[in-house]
Amino acid sequence: MHIENARELKVRVALLALEELADRVAGAVAGRAGKDALVACAGAYRAYAAEHPGRYAAARFELDPETAAASAGPRHAEMTRAILRGYDLPEPDQTDAVRFLGSVFHGYVSLELAGAFGHTARAADTSWAWALDTVDFALRNHPSRAAAGRTRP
Repeated sequence: MHIENARELKVRVALLALEELADRVAGAVAGRAGKDALVACAGAYRAYAAEHPGRYAAARFELDPETAAASAGPRHAEMTRAILRGYDLPEPDQTDAVRFLGSVFHGYVSLELAGAFGHTARAADTSWAWALDTVDFALRNHPSRAAAGRTRP
């Protein structure tokens, strides 16, 4: 196999990482719903990043639209939307929630990988659980659910 340039190499690593991560998340969330699915999904992202920090970083490489559409990227969005069905959010709030979850997971994991949480006595796992509890609460109690006539699960 011949690789034309550094960009092609980065794209191939990104595609590999997206596929591995999608498979890991799919296995983690299978048969789960609601907060259990949310925690399993988040945990799969966090574990993958800890085990494969370079590939995790590569998964964030910008792909052209055609390559992105053919990648495992859409699977990530579909799985996140499946998790969010348990929270009964209407559109367009569901799209916002997909972006929110990605931001929380990636932000926390990226800071943790950079060593940002090693300067206090509080364990990173404790803060991770706190963050996921807060995300779950926010999704269950989002104002868009009340506006659409939905109640808390």
